[in-house]
Amino acid sequence: MHRSTRSCYFSTYPKVLLVVEIAKKKEIAGTLVFETCFDFLLLSLFSVCCFDQFDAIKGDTFISILEQLGGFISFLNLEKRLRVFLSLIDIYLNGSEEIDTSLAVLYLAVLCLLVHRLHMRDKIIIASLLPLQVTAFLWIDFKIFSGDMLNFPQTPRSLPRVMTDPVIVSHGDGKQSNDDDSGVNSSEHRRKIIIVSNSLPVNGKRDKVSGRWCFSYDEDSIFWQLKDGLSPDADVVYVGSLKVDVDASEQDKVSLQLMEEFNCLPTFIPPELYKQFHDGFCKQHLWPLFHYMLPMYPGNQRFDRSQWQAYVSANKIFADKVMEVLNPEDDYVWVHDYHLMVLPTFLRKRCSRVKLGFFLHSPFPSSEIYKTLPVRGEILKALLNADLVGFHTFDYARHFLSCCRRMLGLEHESKRGYIGLEYSGRTIFIKILPAGIHMGRLQSALEHPSSSDKVREIHQQFKGKKLILGVDDMDIFKGVSLKLLAIEQLLQQYPEMQGEITLIQILNPPSSADKDVENAKEEAYITAKKINERFGSESYQPIIIIDRHVPFYEKAAYYALAECCIVNAVRDGLNLVPYKYTICRQGSSKVDEALEIASDSPRTSALVVSEFIGCSPSLSGAIRVNPWDIDAVAEALNLAITMPDGEKQLRHEKHYRYVSSHDVAYWARSFEQDLVFSCKDHYRNRCWGIGFGLNFRILSLSPSFRRLSIDHIVPAYKRSSCRAIFLDYDGTVVPQASIVKAPSPEVISLLNNLCSDVNNTVFIVSGRGKTSLSEWFDQCENLGIAAEHGYFIRWGKHASWQMSHADTDFAWKRIAEPVMKSYMEATDGSSVETKESALVWHYRDADPDFGSWQAMELLDHLENVLANEPVAVKKGQHIIEVKPQGITKGLVAQEVLSTLTKKGKLPDFVLCIGDDRSDEDMFESILTRSYSATSSSAPEIFACTVGQKPSKARYYLDDTMDVMSLLKGLGAASVPKSRYSTETPFEKREVCFENIL
Repeated sequence: MHRSTRSCYFSTYPKVLLVVEIAKKKEIAGTLVFETCFDFLLLSLFSVCCFDQFDAIKGDTFISILEQLGGFISFLNLEKRLRVFLSLIDIYLNGSEEIDTSLAVLYLAVLCLLVHRLHMRDKIIIASLLPLQVTAFLWIDFKIFSGDMLNFPQTPRSLPRVMTDPVIVSHGDGKQSNDDDSGVNSSEHRRKIIIVSNSLPVNGKRDKVSGRWCFSYDEDSIFWQLKDGLSPDADVVYVGSLKVDVDASEQDKVSLQLMEEFNCLPTFIPPELYKQFHDGFCKQHLWPLFHYMLPMYPGNQRFDRSQWQAYVSANKIFADKVMEVLNPEDDYVWVHDYHLMVLPTFLRKRCSRVKLGFFLHSPFPSSEIYKTLPVRGEILKALLNADLVGFHTFDYARHFLSCCRRMLGLEHESKRGYIGLEYSGRTIFIKILPAGIHMGRLQSALEHPSSSDKVREIHQQFKGKKLILGVDDMDIFKGVSLKLLAIEQLLQQYPEMQGEITLIQILNPPSSADKDVENAKEEAYITAKKINERFGSESYQPIIIIDRHVPFYEKAAYYALAECCIVNAVRDGLNLVPYKYTICRQGSSKVDEALEIASDSPRTSALVVSEFIGCSPSLSGAIRVNPWDIDAVAEALNLAITMPDGEKQLRHEKHYRYVSSHDVAYWARSFEQDLVFSCKDHYRNRCWGIGFGLNFRILSLSPSFRRLSIDHIVPAYKRSSCRAIFLDYDGTVVPQASIVKAPSPEVISLLNNLCSDVNNTVFIVSGRGKTSLSEWFDQCENLGIAAEHGYFIRWGKHASWQMSHADTDFAWKRIAEPVMKSYMEATDGSSVETKESALVWHYRDADPDFGSWQAMELLDHLENVLANEPVAVKKGQHIIEVKPQGITKGLVAQEVLSTLTKKGKLPDFVLCIGDDRSDEDMFESILTRSYSATSSSAPEIFACTVGQKPSKARYYLDDTMDVMSLLKGLGAASVPKSRYSTETPFEKREVCFENIL
């Protein structure tokens, strides 16, 4: 519906409410009037959300819409209730991108109201009629059903056409339902590993006689081959598109056939959508960009928003199919390649605890290239909804981590050999391992009778020649023309090679035809013709191009006979050609027989590989080249051809050991093991879904972590008679990003209100210097201040500053300061802050990558030069700090609580609020402190962090405004009295830190 049409419904909302009241009074429930009102209310809700009209109405009006929707259910008969309920589910599951993005939570709110308005009898009927995966989906992810909803007996029925295993209806704690009548028990079903890829590993064709579709496994597909390495205790299910078009009328039948015979679940994407998705966004935007090709020229494809929307829509179709077979408690999902990079978001949105891995088979570009993508943030965040993200090489992983740091501000760290990214309380692990080949497939090809016949034929045809082999897909990044030019340079520079060597260049058919591919192919033919005319003769051609489908056994024969194999792609993912060449050069009994050589004869091989392909780092015995350097490639070819057999043998044996032990089964097994490890904590924390659309992410928090409400803390505050309150400064009582660093008059007023209560001891604990804090809080008579993370402390305005550290020797500054300043001069945007007790190097305004690298270098440098000094070198949020050992905010909390206890005032209420890493020491200190055994009960402790994030605190507040509201509520509950009437004056209080240190 058009925007203006929907908006008109929003404008009619007051009239709708009037009609509703009239309908209720006249008891005309179920009539056309009521159905019209219901539709008007739904469309009003749509317009509010879809067209950014939240500001146009008040919150209570919006709630009123939801209440009216829920209220209608009691006036509708069961048939209409069921229609409404199913319609909302259908809209949520299958709606447009716009609706799914904007209304997810609101639809579920409406569903919640509708369900709870139903009688139990109606709930059971509706639940029994719903697809089982929908019922489980709504419960597992959003917990909208009441407890009695889970105990209904499921009516036996046939499962959806492609669903072989029912989804378990799960309780919130991750345990299974104990309802024996449901007929669902996970122990009766094997867990599944769901492999999701753009194409299914099956080939299909229609039988010309019967007209029936016939399918067979594609044994060359890596997705079919990887199953050999997966756990035998799991069933492997494939989700993807078919390589053939199936008429809509046959899709149900084909789906059932594929699921029953091949464990394959096809995603039938409409042809026009698939063209926009695959040929459009994937091939015209992602694939060139990931291969470092920017749309800088007039003929290049500019970013097309409609193609991006098609990409998203196609990924949603894949998500729908995965959900049909997914049991989120037991199953694992492994998503493959750049076609499905936003799929993790849709799966995570529908099931917060889905066990999800993603592997990218193409290069991942540097951040300078990737950041040119208009939807860079959406794709990055989508990948971070996976539990494990895999890459072929460290370079690709490094670029991904760099993008996360530069664009999302996420730092990574190594944990016991694993690289992890902390994101909203979750750890996303990074896997680096190149895929391998299927040994059995190659060995069977070598043993094939046709292969040995082909070996004899080729050997006879090129007798006396040294074969150089190139096997490449026909695309613009494989460097075929550069390879031919290197051969030309070789023949020109080494005339003795003329007539002795022949390059066999096999061109695999292109995956997609476009102008660039045709131009590259034409250029290759022109170059080959020129070289053959210059160096060839009637009986000799230095270059032979094979441009046709070459059977696998024939390729194996060429691999087995080639003296040298060259892969000089200018940019490529893994490229398995060098691996296949190595295995085929090892030979087989059939090949040995065809070549009339002994089975125990030494095996040799020579590899020339580009530095820019994924397998290059794993082939340490290969000659690595820059494909753009024609002279260097020619020299490498000469070295490979003239290399002594002994050296060729050593290099070959080294490669063979690696390739044979790191095959595709090893790769799959390793990825599965790491995926299981990455998901082991799924049910330990509580998960919350936040964000709309592709900005959706999961916030993982401790089950005991909750919002600190005024209603919860004020009663405890009133019950207590001795309170200790610790407040951080930046990011807690004043916004972190505020230009004005001084506290506002409101903050001063709130603090004075709290300090006026004789039962309160209030401290500001900050990393800032004592001069600034003294000046800012000059109007707070009774406020305690701890400056420089507790190195300086005073108990009130009229008290003197005390030092928490007896050692006043800062000779270490003469060592650390020059080092910090040298890094400051070398790092644009960084600065050095000099405090009385500490030195701080800030790099928040520096380049994210360079600043982070320099910080690690500086940390290591300072730790070395200050190894014998009594200082601690700490890395914080965009800072490196050097300060005396033992100085933490936790020390302040210990000292204040100890002093109060010594004075006979046992704290029975402790509140600590902070927002950064240094405040975690305070939280830990007050939570782990051993309180006096003489007290009747332990104090009520409220450790609270600002913002929903992983923390040692048990409570959170959203922002500084919430902090102010909380302090205002506590102030209102305070009893102002003169502190000096019962207290020892601040200036006479004694502070002793020695016992703490």
